[in-house]
Amino acid sequence: MESTTEKTYKVPLMADMLAAGEEPEVLFWVGCAGSFDDRYKRVTVAFVRILNHVGIKFAVLGTEEGCTGDPARRAGNEFLFQMQAMANIQVLNGYSVKKIVTACPHCFNTIKNEYPKLGGSYEVIHHSQFLQQLINEGRVRVKDGESFKGRRITFHDSCYLGRANKIYEAPREVLKALDADLVEMKRSRSQGLCCGAGGAQYFKEPEPGKKDVNVERTEEALGTGADTIAVACPFCMTMMTDGVKNKEKEDTVQVYDLAELIARGEGL
Repeated sequence: MESTTEKTYKVPLMADMLAAGEEPEVLFWVGCAGSFDDRYKRVTVAFVRILNHVGIKFAVLGTEEGCTGDPARRAGNEFLFQMQAMANIQVLNGYSVKKIVTACPHCFNTIKNEYPKLGGSYEVIHHSQFLQQLINEGRVRVKDGESFKGRRITFHDSCYLGRANKIYEAPREVLKALDADLVEMKRSRSQGLCCGAGGAQYFKEPEPGKKDVNVERTEEALGTGADTIAVACPFCMTMMTDGVKNKEKEDTVQVYDLAELIARGEGL
């Protein structure tokens, strides 16, 4: 495959890798947003470039990967959730998958905490944790690409990464590697304000007379004086980007995923 910047990246399929007698170190669970959402596809590409750059032997399921069932369960359709979950578990177990990394906290939470009850037990890592490991091991060194010195970055905590799974420090440690000025919003970590997507505001208009929760959260981010809002979730990406557009700040404030920032710092 090839990107618009003329840089190639390898994305091996699990079936092809096993057929060739090879075994991946980790399965990259791309997720629905990472596969189909035009904006979040760029995060998938950035993360894959990092994996290629450091020599991680990974694979993806391709068309064999289905929705985890998270939206169905949150919407109350338990039957659909179990159908989707069991279909994925059958594929994962069929390939004897042991370790999974994903950039989506919703996928992360569902596969890590809910699939074991249905017979699917795996080591599941969010990409913020994976990137932190690579940085700590010295395999990722932000030095050859874009300089972030003097930039102000604020991080928006995803509910399913933070409150649901208590992962607060990994994404911040990743951002510290950029040598930028990391500034916190008043409500952060366990007190962070939801972007609204997890509460279904992603799919509906706000109640009459109420401010969009993503706009409220964006105002908090803008209040830090940051020129970059870092996220680690596809839902947060959409909600915060829309919030920045609502405040007409898209020319001066950008929303990026952690993987995109690290890839840019590496010059990938």
